[in-house]
Formats: sequence, structure tokens, C-alpha cells
Amino acid sequence: MKASKRYTKIQETVNTQKEYTLREAVAELKKHSNVKFTESLDIAIRLGVDPRHADQNVRGTVSLPHGTGKSVKVLVIAKGPKAQDALSAGADFAGFEEYLEKIKGGWADVDVIIATPDVMAELGKLGKMLGPKGLMPNPKSGTVTMDVAKAVKEVKAGKIDFRVEKAGIIHTSLGKLNFEVDQLVENVQAFLNTVVKLKPASSKGTYIKSLTLTSSMGPGLRVSKEEVAVH
Repeated sequence: MKASKRYTKIQETVNTQKEYTLREAVAELKKHSNVKFTESLDIAIRLGVDPRHADQNVRGTVSLPHGTGKSVKVLVIAKGPKAQDALSAGADFAGFEEYLEKIKGGWADVDVIIATPDVMAELGKLGKMLGPKGLMPNPKSGTVTMDVAKAVKEVKAGKIDFRVEKAGIIHTSLGKLNFEVDQLVENVQAFLNTVVKLKPASSKGTYIKSLTLTSSMGPGLRVSKEEVAVH
């Protein structure tokens, strides 16, 4: 497939072989963002882990200091007062049986599902539908909880869930390119700090093998691994 004139021009002006600092990479991606929509800042980290081993399946959550810049649709599966608590806290949808039926019918127009522990037996029956979409609530990500109001507020404020893929890579978005450089750098640092803290005890050798920042339509820029050690 022939590269677009825009992409060819970026390739001519951006050094994709260089190792950048976080600040340099963010500034470079912002400088070359000239599409008609607001691009996301995306990160890809290759880890020295083998996700086939349960104790090396790196997974966690992080509250980004400046949020994601995205409007997140939240569904809370809960009964009675807890459903009302969720709606009062800003959930887009909340309830029990009616939403189980909607999900069974193929509805999944949400970004995050939060549930109380007492409904997981029923919700778990829908795992084959929700799991592949990354929507199944999990205690490790804070989406199975009795404090649904707190969970809703955290997700709306920029809390994200991430996990390593089979190839040992974590992909996620950490904000929008219309954020200030400092805001994006702080979001990336918060994410990296969390990933470093999650290093499995059984992981030997180099943990952070490579780190790349990119934008939705921009080039991938390699970031020095020394940036991870500093923060």
C-alpha cells in the first residue's frame, strides 16, 4: 500500500532511529499532529516476561493525573440502593436484571463495567461475551467492589486498566495530544511507575526491553529506557 503524502513527509522530517527522552518524544508527536481530529498518545512497552506463566501475567490499574481525555461510558451491575449510588456518582447506566438481558442480546455499548460481588455469579455466566471485549469486571482492576460510587468516580477521572499481551507487550492510551506537554509527560510517568512496581519476582534479566510512544496517525518514537529508571 502506497504511503500518504502526509506520512511520507513526517518520515522525512522525524528521526525514527533516535532514542528520545519522554519530553522530546511527546513534543515531537505534538508538533507533527495535523489531522482533523484530536489524536491519542499511545504507548507500547515490551517486557521481559512470559505471560504464559500466571506469575508473570502483568496486570494493573493506574489513575492518570490528567485523565485520558476520553468520555468513558460506565455500566454498573448492582441491585437496589447500590445501583442508585452508582447513578448518583456519574455512571451512565446502572441496574441488574435488565442489563443482564441487554448484554445477552448482544448490547455492549460501554467502555467499562463495574459490579458488586453479589452479582458476579450471574454476570460470570456472560464471560464468553464480555471477556473477549475486555469488559468482564475483575477484583484486581477494582471493578468488582461494594463501593461502586468510588469506582465510578475513579474511572471517570482517568483510571485505566492494562495487561500484558501474549507477546509480552503492553499497549494503552495515556491522553490526548491537545494536552500540554507537561500533562502528557506526567501521565506517562505515572503509568511507567506502576508498570515498574508490578515487576514479577520470577522475571529474570531485563524487565523493560523497549518503550515506544506514538500517536493515532503518527510515527513510533523510541524512548530511552533510562527514562524509566529515573522516575
